[in-house]
Amino acid sequence: MTTAAESLPFVRIYTDGACRGNPGPGGWACILRHPASGKEVELSGGEPETTNNRMELQAVIGGLRHLTRKTKVEVITDSTYVAQGCNSWMAGWKRNGWQRKEGRKLKPVLNVEYWKKLDELLSKHDVKFTVVKGHSGHAENERCDVLAVAAAEAQR
Repeated sequence: MTTAAESLPFVRIYTDGACRGNPGPGGWACILRHPASGKEVELSGGEPETTNNRMELQAVIGGLRHLTRKTKVEVITDSTYVAQGCNSWMAGWKRNGWQRKEGRKLKPVLNVEYWKKLDELLSKHDVKFTVVKGHSGHAENERCDVLAVAAAEAQR
């Protein structure tokens, strides 16, 4: 018998973000690959004044937004910030009204508008994160870096 998760289409999303100065002009990019068909899509964009972490988040958001139905997804990123945020931190932030603990106090989560959008998109899919070392020769990560840097440069 096939489970619902096994019957979902599977897509890999490779992501990267870049910033020329932090903050400064930034870019993001992702590659969506459907291994069963070999189909691949490259997406990128940028913002004139942003941070690297925001662009790393936007790369995942951009990829997940492109999906039109519930999908099993492996997000491959060089951002431990994004992966840990999604896998470990987000549940606590939500319980605390999108605030994070800093010592004994609660402080607003940085980049909360990106995290909330990402949370909404994650709830629509079956997503797992894989972290790769950036600038280490990983072909898709390198390609995303080229696209993200070009998108950042286009914002200047």
